[in-house]
Amino acid sequence: MTVFMADGEEQGPYCLWGAGKDPENLTVKAPDEVSKVKQKRRGVLRPCASAQDLRCLDIEKEKEDAQTPRGVLEVCIRSFESETSVSENSTTESEAPCPNSSSRSHWRKFFKLWSKRSIKRLASFPPLGVPKISSRRRIRSARENPGLANIYNFKSSLVTFTFSDLQRATNNFNNENTIGKGGYSEVYKGCLKNGQLIAVKLLTKGTPDEKTAGFLSELGIIAHVDHPNTAKLIGCCVEGGMHLVFELSSLGSLGSLLHGLKANKLDWSKRYKIALGIADGLLYLHESCQRRIIHRDIKADNILLTEDFVPQICDFGLAKWLPKQWTHHNVSKSEGTFGYFAPEYFMHGIVDEKTDVYSFGVLLLELISGRPALDDSQKSVVIWVNLLLHSLKHIIS
Repeated sequence: MTVFMADGEEQGPYCLWGAGKDPENLTVKAPDEVSKVKQKRRGVLRPCASAQDLRCLDIEKEKEDAQTPRGVLEVCIRSFESETSVSENSTTESEAPCPNSSSRSHWRKFFKLWSKRSIKRLASFPPLGVPKISSRRRIRSARENPGLANIYNFKSSLVTFTFSDLQRATNNFNNENTIGKGGYSEVYKGCLKNGQLIAVKLLTKGTPDEKTAGFLSELGIIAHVDHPNTAKLIGCCVEGGMHLVFELSSLGSLGSLLHGLKANKLDWSKRYKIALGIADGLLYLHESCQRRIIHRDIKADNILLTEDFVPQICDFGLAKWLPKQWTHHNVSKSEGTFGYFAPEYFMHGIVDEKTDVYSFGVLLLELISGRPALDDSQKSVVIWVNLLLHSLKHIIS
């Protein structure tokens, strides 16, 4: 049979039925209908897709994968939105203000800012809708995937602090309570109403978008970290800046004990215990964690000590995920603390496990000698030890 298309073009002959089918039961579509079907089929696939489009699809897939940092955050966001909608409905019915309405409002603004500005889409691919997770579906998915259960527990155990809570705890972020300072953040010690000691990390450098990205990146990584030698996150705050709140003991950081007012208070048995604990924590991050993590900022100020002198690695703001099939990762600029940089990281931007191992070696020299990684004259402890070894060899020879 010959079919005439909508533009007058003659197409055919065509067989309108397959083998074994009755031609009497088949109908021939009008030219307009044929044209509509043709246009519909053409609209199924776009002619081409850019690399950024494919990256957007990869990001959407990461949202659905509960094992990725973006997946962790998406679960938290959906759970927060569902809880917020329920609380708003209950508030409307009871006409009573919610005590946490201020913090919820800040969280809502925060997540809106992140969802709007963190990903720029192109028009080639339509945005993919992500369904909300109902409570019944959440319980079923948690049974099927134990990893999801851990994520839900992480969300429920996280405390949302108000800015006034942190101001009271840190004496309005007094400089005397500063226990650590880096290129992108400052860490303050504080005490909550119940007497619990905390360490508050405040992001200080970058645009609002950069602070948001750094906050979410660190939060997504910490969700997968669970080891005795890694710091314990107890809550966060997005009022007045981006804050992460960790557990803290009266001993503070290793840097304060080595180079502060309480210097030389560590005997050799405690130093040995601290060195072994840090090594165990790094081994966990590199090999035993759910994802391969390179910390990139191992130093004395980023090691918290419990009351039993158990070291805990903290501050994952510069940490990188490294896929198992990758030998290393390249970065455009070196970030971290001078004095702890591995040569290949500082000169070529190569990031792998050796980056942390070199920093750990510098930290061992600090533990043994009591000297800082860089002294007041900017002299490295590595160079100091190297010169000392050469002089000893000269004396022995």
